[in-house]
Amino acid sequence: MTSAPAAPAEGLQAPAPAVSPAPTAAELLDFARSIAADAAVVAELPLDAEGRTWRRLEGPGGAEAWLIGWPPGAETGWHDHGGSYGVFVTAAGELTEHSLAVPLPTEGWRSLELADGVDRRRVLPEGKGRAFGREHVHQVVNVSETTHAVSVHAYYPPLPLMRRYSRKDSTLRLEFVERPEEW
Repeated sequence: MTSAPAAPAEGLQAPAPAVSPAPTAAELLDFARSIAADAAVVAELPLDAEGRTWRRLEGPGGAEAWLIGWPPGAETGWHDHGGSYGVFVTAAGELTEHSLAVPLPTEGWRSLELADGVDRRRVLPEGKGRAFGREHVHQVVNVSETTHAVSVHAYYPPLPLMRRYSRKDSTLRLEFVERPEEW
């Protein structure tokens, strides 16, 4: 005969289910590095000569993660991550990141004139990666003319949206907002 679990004593509450804490940027980076170093996982991603390919992964602590293939010349365009912090690591090939070293307002503007000295450029060869904060605006490019690149990305909280920007000289313009159902 099976008995039901005992009810908590009167006046006491049952313990709340354990909630895992949000992963830190360092934990996300460790996760992305481990996936990037797994040659079997990286090799499973189909690559396309015309466009980026991707596969969603389960990230740590409820994080959203992606394995992304980049054909030669592919790029993301300027974008942010809707208030999520994140990381990316190059698993194969080499990626170049262009970013802005200035926080942008998230609402109430359509066009901004950027000051001199805010542009940053990082080259991330195979095995290298970086973490970024909630206000990070960047574009990622595979500048190679002949070689595919593959990368691992992780975000927390899962991306609520992405704002897409255009850039001409020192002018950054908010073009549109994408929601998860659109990617």
